[in-house]
Amino acid sequence: MRRSLKLVVLAAAAALPAACAPNPIIARDPVPAPSPDIAYRCSSTPALLNGYWADCERVRREREVVVRTKG
Repeated sequence: MRRSLKLVVLAAAAALPAACAPNPIIARDPVPAPSPDIAYRCSSTPALLNGYWADCERVRREREVVVRTKG
């Protein structure tokens, strides 16, 4: 029993460095971020069991107007 436990521990210790990748995997988003001119207008509707149905549509963002006066 003691010998088999020691073999299991040694096998796990040998496999541990092999489980680590030499180059870590970096997650990247394949879809680029939307431009500042794109916005989303969403609405939600209650559903059963405290759930919600969400519906989003892409709309063009309205330009911000800055009015400056002298005086």
